[in-house]
Amino acid sequence: MQGRIHSLESFGTVDGPGTRFVVFVQGCPLRCVYCHNPDTWSVEGGTLMDPEEIFEQYERNKAFYKTGGITVTGGEPLMQLDFLIDLFTIAKRKEVHTCIDTSGITFNPQQPVWLKKLDHLMELTDLVMLDIKHIDPEKHLELTGKSNERVLAFAEYLNEKKVDMWIRHVVVPGLTDDDKYLYELGYFIGQFSNLKALDLLPYHTMGAAKYQKLGIEYRLADLPAMDKEKIPEKKQIVIDAIKKRRQDDMETDK
Repeated sequence: MQGRIHSLESFGTVDGPGTRFVVFVQGCPLRCVYCHNPDTWSVEGGTLMDPEEIFEQYERNKAFYKTGGITVTGGEPLMQLDFLIDLFTIAKRKEVHTCIDTSGITFNPQQPVWLKKLDHLMELTDLVMLDIKHIDPEKHLELTGKSNERVLAFAEYLNEKKVDMWIRHVVVPGLTDDDKYLYELGYFIGQFSNLKALDLLPYHTMGAAKYQKLGIEYRLADLPAMDKEKIPEKKQIVIDAIKKRRQDDMETDK
């Protein structure tokens, strides 16, 4: 099954453990106000590519990926399950570490055929980097155009399937940096035994030029970048909540 590909990156260092070959897929149902890749939104853009062709490009530099592997990001990778299954099947035959960077927004357990494919894909996936845009449903809707109900359900699904999970959260001044919601985020993810890492990423303005080029209004044009020095204290709030959740769960289990 061919994938609709936006671009490929040979030496990704922020897309999972180690140095990675990164596949950016085309198409995304979210319209995040701070998205820095609006050129990946359209499901009709990009280039159709075979999984074998993509893996061949991985192998050209495979010596650099000894501690890394392949990450598929986007866009939204889970819109292309058949392609991911084929690509990761090849990767696992070669014992290559596989990672998906996703918002989880397409998760739909009410569709048995889709869920069966997802189950198969998870058997081939070593790590899922789940980007939780906002823990509050209404705030998530304002931020992305969609509720977070499916996102949070997908996190629970990953835990049930025992798939390693990294949580990512972009900290945007005035939008996603509220201490109350950061604590709620931590308390939610603290219940999961498959949680392996937490990344709080400072909002930046580097994608603004793309909107101008594409003729799309950038709603955050007047918003400054997040102060990176504030990230550690924000992350600590989430970590404290994770610890509290785990403590509460231990007390409940007694």
